[in-house]
Amino acid sequence: MTLPTILLLIPACNEQSRIGPTLTRYAAHFRDHYAGKLDIVVVINGSTDDTVGAVQQVARDFANIRWLVIPERVGKGGALIEGLKLASQAEVIGYADADAATAPESLLRLAALCADYDCVVGSRRVAGSVIRQSQPSHRQFASKVFHVIVEVLFRMQIRDTQCGAKFLRRSMALKIHDQLLIADMAFDVNLLYAVKRAGGRLIEAPVDWTDHIGSTVRYFRTSLVMFLSVVRLRLVHSPFYRWLRPLRPLETWIYAALRNPPPRVRQPAEPTAPSPGSPEGMAGR
Repeated sequence: MTLPTILLLIPACNEQSRIGPTLTRYAAHFRDHYAGKLDIVVVINGSTDDTVGAVQQVARDFANIRWLVIPERVGKGGALIEGLKLASQAEVIGYADADAATAPESLLRLAALCADYDCVVGSRRVAGSVIRQSQPSHRQFASKVFHVIVEVLFRMQIRDTQCGAKFLRRSMALKIHDQLLIADMAFDVNLLYAVKRAGGRLIEAPVDWTDHIGSTVRYFRTSLVMFLSVVRLRLVHSPFYRWLRPLRPLETWIYAALRNPPPRVRQPAEPTAPSPGSPEGMAGR
């Protein structure tokens, strides 16, 4: 049986110190344990350090590592929206965080489940999950509050929307791409709700997960932005949103004041993959 081609996206902003070990760990494991074609694309956005240099160094040893550079800071969601434009290049498309919180063994298990599901959600809150290092208590509290808000607004019955490991079939990624508008850390909710609205088959699956020290996230600011974004997402899919369009300049100002990229405006055009080697495309091999 031919194994599916896999594309793993890793969004990265100022990850010079962490991206190298992450790529080495992932690429070495995939090389040794996956006989099919698996590419890793690091979506570098708004970095002021030498994240790209750290990626290039590891790519000398692993031919399946590439990178896409976005000069401006577009947020985790914005980086993944751009990365998912490459969905036509693989049969299974997934993403993971730059700190390697999700073990590579778990990523391969999640990707394999796309044989039966349109979307596979890595979850720290289902049976079989292994948490080797928990988050600090204030982050756990914020996560629980956010989960309640998401469940009240969307009724998706997903226990863990925010674990940074998810995989999609190519057909589903292409189908929902124009519905992915949230550029910040609430992007995951946007993606999962789009899959639900598209009638996709979705499953939560356990992961081997470790919280790593060194995050540059500002939790109060990030939590506020995520709250605003999920409320906005709920309004976008309600009959009231057309009445709120005059408030878009205020919305943009609020996100700018919170130092986060604003949600994108839905575009009618279909996503197309940039050509590797072009000024807008990917560098690497």
